[in-house]
Amino acid sequence: MSGQSPSSPRPTDVVVHQHSRVLEIAFDDGARWRIPFELMRVLSPSAEVMGHGPGQEVLQSGKREVLIEDLAQVGHYALQPRFSDGHDSGIFTWDYLYRLGRDQAMLWDQYLARLQEAGRDRDDPMPGAAARQCASSQG
Repeated sequence: MSGQSPSSPRPTDVVVHQHSRVLEIAFDDGARWRIPFELMRVLSPSAEVMGHGPGQEVLQSGKREVLIEDLAQVGHYALQPRFSDGHDSGIFTWDYLYRLGRDQAMLWDQYLARLQEAGRDRDDPMPGAAARQCASSQG
């Protein structure tokens, strides 16, 4: 995740579209994208998803229906969504959101290839999710 620089595009409009499950974001350079919540969730810049270094990424699945329940601005540089699956630790800088919008076709292709290599489908529940759900309902 790159840091903000004085020449980085700045957002001019942010709209959360719950029905279509996309974050629409416009920037001062004229760029405007509709970024699917699912893409944001599976590529969250959090340590929970990205790990603490190369090779520690955790492949996400089962996020097609995820919603953004809350969206908080972090300073003048980022947004922090709270997703309907409870994930809320990703801080999405303007640069990162710009990259997600600009490169989303390539990022989708890379994500789908990673799923295929792992023998998983994007709708598969996260490994261990059933065990965690069972334990929490017994507790």
